[in-house]
Amino acid sequence: MELLEAMERRHSVRSYEDRPLEPEVRAELTGFLAQCSRESGLHMQLVLDEPEAFGGLMAHYGKFSGVKNYIALVGKKSAQLDELCGYYGEKVVLKAQQMGLNTCWVAMTFKKGAVRKQCTLAKGEKLAAVIALGYGTHQGQAHRSKPLSDICDESPDTMPEWYRQGLEAALLAPTAMNQQKFFFTRQDQNVHVKATGGFYSQMDLGICLLYTSDAADDL
Repeated sequence: MELLEAMERRHSVRSYEDRPLEPEVRAELTGFLAQCSRESGLHMQLVLDEPEAFGGLMAHYGKFSGVKNYIALVGKKSAQLDELCGYYGEKVVLKAQQMGLNTCWVAMTFKKGAVRKQCTLAKGEKLAAVIALGYGTHQGQAHRSKPLSDICDESPDTMPEWYRQGLEAALLAPTAMNQQKFFFTRQDQNVHVKATGGFYSQMDLGICLLYTSDAADDL
């Protein structure tokens, strides 16, 4: 599965089968996490066969069921932490999709204390979010997207095709509460995107940046 295909097929899934990850899947995913952690300076960690983090009322409120595997996004406290977690966390999400797994970003509806028991947090590090992981009972549904005119300052009728494709890829990116609070501007070939506020908007921005860069690489 190519990256653009993974971006199109990947949807949030909150219900999972009672099925463990195969040893070869665990090994490949662990290796990819280590690679992304080296590149980013993050301390991402895979937790397997652990139901406590998603066993409480908050998870029930978030409509999660069967979650026993997750990725803890951990890194040094900084102004860039959320953006880094978004960018590299979504790299892992797309890799998981290519491996036949399903995922869901989770920022609040899990037991942080339970996750901290399973993870290693060095001095100065913070647990930013987790990503639920496993074999979904379904493949999820596509989210509704804003029109292109809401996320940039150009008319879709006059923008170059490469720019349109990048914006369309950005709208595939998962965002908190599907808020899609980012805005693009362009000067010739130079493109700038900024977060426009909202919950976890810097994490969303990191995810958005990954989608636009991956789309450009595949064009």
